[in-house]
Amino acid sequence: MNKTLIEIKDLHVNASEKEILKGINLKINKGEIHVIMGPNGSGKSTTANAILNNPEYTKTQGSIVYEGEDISNLKTDEIARKGIFMSFQLPEEIPGISVTNFLKYAKNKITGEPVKIFKFKEELKKYMEELNMNPKYMERSLNVGFSGGEKKKNEILQMLVLNPKLAILDETDSGLDVDAIRTVSKGIEMFKNDENAVLIITHNNKILHSLKVDYVHVLVDGKIVTTGGQDLATEIENEGYGKYKIL
Repeated sequence: MNKTLIEIKDLHVNASEKEILKGINLKINKGEIHVIMGPNGSGKSTTANAILNNPEYTKTQGSIVYEGEDISNLKTDEIARKGIFMSFQLPEEIPGISVTNFLKYAKNKITGEPVKIFKFKEELKKYMEELNMNPKYMERSLNVGFSGGEKKKNEILQMLVLNPKLAILDETDSGLDVDAIRTVSKGIEMFKNDENAVLIITHNNKILHSLKVDYVHVLVDGKIVTTGGQDLATEIENEGYGKYKIL
Protein backbone atom coordinates (compact mmCIF):
# COMPACT_ATOMS: atom_id res chain seq x y z
CA MET A 1 0.00 0.00 0.00
CA ASN A 2 1.27 3.47 -0.89
CA LYS A 3 1.68 5.47 2.31
CA THR A 4 2.70 8.71 0.58
CA LEU A 5 0.16 11.43 1.32
CA ILE A 6 1.77 14.42 -0.39
CA GLU A 7 4.96 14.96 -2.37
CA ILE A 8 6.41 18.32 -3.38
CA LYS A 9 8.79 18.03 -6.33
CA ASP A 10 11.32 20.73 -7.34
CA LEU A 11 8.92 23.51 -6.41
CA HIS A 12 9.80 27.07 -7.39
CA VAL A 13 7.46 29.86 -6.28
CA ASN A 14 7.41 33.61 -6.88
CA ALA A 15 5.70 36.38 -4.94
CA SER A 16 5.44 39.76 -6.65
CA GLU A 17 8.02 38.68 -9.27
CA LYS A 18 10.54 37.72 -6.56
CA GLU A 19 11.55 34.07 -6.34
CA ILE A 20 10.88 32.82 -2.81
CA LEU A 21 11.09 29.03 -3.14
CA LYS A 22 14.03 27.79 -5.19
CA GLY A 23 13.45 24.08 -5.64
CA ILE A 24 11.70 22.48 -2.65
CA ASN A 25 11.49 18.68 -2.42
CA LEU A 26 9.43 17.18 0.39
CA LYS A 27 7.55 13.90 0.87
CA ILE A 28 5.13 13.32 3.75
CA ASN A 29 3.71 9.89 4.49
CA LYS A 30 0.52 9.09 6.35
CA GLY A 31 1.04 8.91 10.10
CA GLU A 32 3.94 11.38 10.14
CA ILE A 33 4.55 14.77 11.73
CA HIS A 34 6.98 16.99 9.80
CA VAL A 35 8.37 20.35 10.85
CA ILE A 36 9.76 23.08 8.61
CA MET A 37 11.98 25.48 10.55
CA GLY A 38 13.91 28.46 9.31
CA PRO A 39 14.70 32.12 9.92
CA ASN A 40 12.22 34.85 9.05
CA GLY A 41 11.83 35.33 5.29
CA SER A 42 13.19 31.91 4.38
CA GLY A 43 9.99 30.76 2.62
CA LYS A 44 8.24 28.73 5.32
CA SER A 45 4.80 30.33 5.01
CA THR A 46 5.21 30.51 1.24
CA THR A 47 5.53 26.71 1.22
CA ALA A 48 2.26 26.37 3.13
CA ASN A 49 0.47 28.86 0.89
CA ALA A 50 1.80 27.18 -2.25
CA ILE A 51 0.29 23.85 -1.19
CA LEU A 52 -3.12 25.53 -0.92
CA ASN A 53 -2.45 27.43 -4.18
CA ASN A 54 -2.92 30.89 -2.70
CA PRO A 55 -3.30 33.14 -5.77
CA GLU A 56 -0.82 35.66 -4.33
CA TYR A 57 1.93 33.15 -5.10
CA THR A 58 2.94 31.87 -8.54
CA LYS A 59 4.40 28.44 -9.15
CA THR A 60 7.02 28.67 -11.91
CA GLN A 61 8.35 25.11 -11.78
CA GLY A 62 7.69 21.78 -10.08
CA SER A 63 4.57 20.05 -8.84
CA ILE A 64 2.56 19.10 -5.75
CA VAL A 65 1.14 15.57 -5.85
CA TYR A 66 -1.47 14.68 -3.22
CA GLU A 67 -2.72 11.09 -2.96
CA GLY A 68 -1.38 10.44 -6.44
CA GLU A 69 -3.07 13.51 -8.01
CA ASP A 70 -1.28 16.63 -9.20
CA ILE A 71 -3.07 19.43 -7.33
CA SER A 72 -0.65 22.19 -8.33
CA ASN A 73 -3.24 24.15 -10.30
CA LEU A 74 -6.44 23.37 -8.43
CA LYS A 75 -8.36 26.16 -6.73
CA THR A 76 -7.89 26.62 -2.99
CA ASP A 77 -11.42 25.50 -2.10
CA GLU A 78 -11.03 22.37 -4.23
CA ILE A 79 -7.79 21.52 -2.42
CA ALA A 80 -9.48 22.07 0.96
CA ARG A 81 -12.34 19.73 0.01
CA LYS A 82 -9.78 17.02 -0.79
CA GLY A 83 -8.73 17.06 2.85
CA ILE A 84 -6.01 19.69 3.29
CA PHE A 85 -6.39 22.15 6.17
CA MET A 86 -4.26 25.17 7.01
CA SER A 87 -4.25 27.13 10.24
CA PHE A 88 -3.30 30.77 9.96
CA GLN A 89 -0.48 32.65 11.61
CA LEU A 90 -2.85 35.60 12.17
CA PRO A 91 -6.42 34.21 12.35
CA GLU A 92 -9.07 36.53 10.96
CA GLU A 93 -11.87 38.01 13.06
CA ILE A 94 -15.31 37.54 11.49
CA PRO A 95 -18.02 39.59 13.22
CA GLY A 96 -21.56 38.21 13.05
CA ILE A 97 -20.57 34.60 12.35
CA SER A 98 -20.43 32.39 15.44
CA VAL A 99 -17.80 29.73 15.96
CA THR A 100 -20.54 27.08 15.75
CA ASN A 101 -22.05 28.37 12.51
CA PHE A 102 -18.65 28.84 10.88
CA LEU A 103 -17.59 25.27 11.66
CA LYS A 104 -21.01 23.86 10.75
CA TYR A 105 -20.83 25.55 7.34
CA ALA A 106 -17.22 24.44 6.78
CA LYS A 107 -18.00 20.83 7.77
CA ASN A 108 -20.97 20.76 5.40
CA LYS A 109 -18.89 22.14 2.52
CA ILE A 110 -16.11 19.59 3.01
CA THR A 111 -18.24 16.48 3.60
CA GLY A 112 -21.18 17.44 1.37
CA GLU A 113 -23.49 16.06 4.05
CA PRO A 114 -25.95 17.88 6.34
CA VAL A 115 -24.71 18.50 9.88
CA LYS A 116 -26.90 17.29 12.75
CA ILE A 117 -26.72 20.33 14.96
CA PHE A 118 -27.28 18.80 18.41
CA LYS A 119 -24.71 16.05 17.88
CA PHE A 120 -22.37 18.60 16.32
CA LYS A 121 -22.62 20.93 19.33
CA GLU A 122 -21.86 18.07 21.70
CA GLU A 123 -18.77 17.19 19.67
CA LEU A 124 -17.72 20.83 19.62
CA LYS A 125 -18.19 21.18 23.38
CA LYS A 126 -16.09 18.04 24.02
CA TYR A 127 -13.20 19.33 21.92
CA MET A 128 -13.36 22.78 23.50
CA GLU A 129 -13.12 21.29 26.98
CA GLU A 130 -10.09 19.21 25.90
CA LEU A 131 -8.46 22.42 24.63
CA ASN A 132 -9.28 24.37 27.82
CA MET A 133 -11.62 26.66 25.89
CA ASN A 134 -14.77 28.08 27.46
CA PRO A 135 -17.72 26.33 25.74
CA LYS A 136 -19.55 29.68 25.75
CA TYR A 137 -17.18 30.70 22.95
CA MET A 138 -19.27 28.48 20.66
CA GLU A 139 -21.80 31.27 20.29
CA ARG A 140 -19.34 34.15 20.07
CA SER A 141 -18.35 35.72 16.76
CA LEU A 142 -15.36 33.93 15.25
CA ASN A 143 -12.15 35.20 16.92
CA VAL A 144 -13.75 38.56 17.83
CA GLY A 145 -12.40 39.59 21.22
CA PHE A 146 -10.40 36.38 21.52
CA SER A 147 -6.93 36.56 23.01
CA GLY A 148 -4.00 35.49 20.84
CA GLY A 149 -3.91 32.14 22.62
CA GLU A 150 -7.65 31.57 22.21
CA LYS A 151 -7.40 32.33 18.49
CA LYS A 152 -4.66 29.71 18.09
CA LYS A 153 -6.65 27.17 20.12
CA ASN A 154 -9.61 27.91 17.87
CA GLU A 155 -7.50 26.98 14.85
CA ILE A 156 -6.73 23.61 16.50
CA LEU A 157 -10.45 23.23 17.28
CA GLN A 158 -11.20 23.71 13.57
CA MET A 159 -8.63 21.05 12.69
CA LEU A 160 -10.20 18.55 15.08
CA VAL A 161 -13.75 19.20 13.88
CA LEU A 162 -12.94 19.18 10.15
CA ASN A 163 -10.60 16.18 10.52
CA PRO A 164 -8.49 16.69 7.35
CA LYS A 165 -5.99 14.22 5.92
CA LEU A 166 -3.21 16.81 6.00
CA ALA A 167 -3.09 19.59 8.59
CA ILE A 168 -0.69 22.47 7.92
CA LEU A 169 -0.07 24.58 11.01
CA ASP A 170 1.57 27.89 10.16
CA GLU A 171 3.29 29.44 13.20
CA THR A 172 0.55 28.10 15.49
CA ASP A 173 2.94 28.38 18.45
CA SER A 174 3.82 32.03 17.77
CA GLY A 175 3.17 34.30 20.74
CA LEU A 176 1.84 31.54 23.01
CA ASP A 177 2.83 30.93 26.61
CA VAL A 178 4.00 27.53 27.84
CA ASP A 179 0.54 26.34 28.94
CA ALA A 180 -1.09 27.31 25.63
CA ILE A 181 1.66 25.56 23.67
CA ARG A 182 1.03 22.39 25.68
CA THR A 183 -2.66 22.63 24.87
CA VAL A 184 -1.96 23.08 21.16
CA SER A 185 0.41 20.09 21.27
CA LYS A 186 -2.30 18.04 22.98
CA GLY A 187 -4.71 18.94 20.17
CA ILE A 188 -2.18 17.79 17.56
CA GLU A 189 -1.74 14.47 19.41
CA MET A 190 -5.54 14.06 19.54
CA PHE A 191 -5.73 14.63 15.80
CA LYS A 192 -2.83 12.51 14.58
CA ASN A 193 -3.41 8.91 13.49
CA ASP A 194 -1.98 6.40 11.01
CA GLU A 195 -4.06 7.78 8.12
CA ASN A 196 -3.35 11.51 8.37
CA ALA A 197 -0.31 13.77 8.67
CA VAL A 198 0.77 17.11 10.11
CA LEU A 199 3.12 19.75 8.70
CA ILE A 200 4.19 22.33 11.29
CA ILE A 201 5.71 25.61 10.13
CA THR A 202 7.73 27.39 12.81
CA HIS A 203 10.84 29.47 13.37
CA ASN A 204 11.60 28.17 16.85
CA ASN A 205 11.57 24.99 18.90
CA LYS A 206 8.96 25.79 21.56
CA ILE A 207 6.16 23.55 20.32
CA LEU A 208 8.54 20.61 19.95
CA HIS A 209 9.25 20.54 23.70
CA SER A 210 5.91 18.78 24.26
CA LEU A 211 5.44 17.05 20.91
CA LYS A 212 7.26 14.16 19.25
CA VAL A 213 7.89 14.67 15.54
CA ASP A 214 9.29 12.42 12.81
CA TYR A 215 11.25 14.84 10.62
CA VAL A 216 12.63 18.35 10.94
CA HIS A 217 13.55 20.25 7.75
CA VAL A 218 15.60 23.43 7.84
CA LEU A 219 14.57 25.92 5.15
CA VAL A 220 17.01 28.73 4.37
CA ASP A 221 16.76 31.18 1.44
CA GLY A 222 14.06 29.16 -0.32
CA LYS A 223 15.80 25.77 -0.07
CA ILE A 224 15.70 22.86 2.35
CA VAL A 225 19.35 22.72 3.40
CA THR A 226 19.19 19.79 5.82
CA THR A 227 16.75 17.25 7.27
CA GLY A 228 16.95 15.34 10.54
CA GLY A 229 15.03 14.20 13.57
CA GLN A 230 13.97 15.99 16.73
CA ASP A 231 17.61 16.43 17.75
CA LEU A 232 18.08 18.77 14.79
CA ALA A 233 15.49 21.13 16.28
CA THR A 234 17.40 21.07 19.56
CA GLU A 235 20.62 21.92 17.71
CA ILE A 236 18.89 24.89 16.04
CA GLU A 237 17.60 26.09 19.40
CA ASN A 238 21.09 25.97 20.88
CA GLU A 239 23.16 27.19 17.94
CA GLY A 240 20.78 29.08 15.62
CA TYR A 241 20.73 28.94 11.81
CA GLY A 242 24.14 30.49 11.20
CA LYS A 243 25.89 27.42 9.87
CA TYR A 244 23.08 26.74 7.39
CA LYS A 245 22.84 30.21 5.88
CA ILE A 246 23.61 30.37 2.19
CA LEU A 247 26.29 32.91 1.36
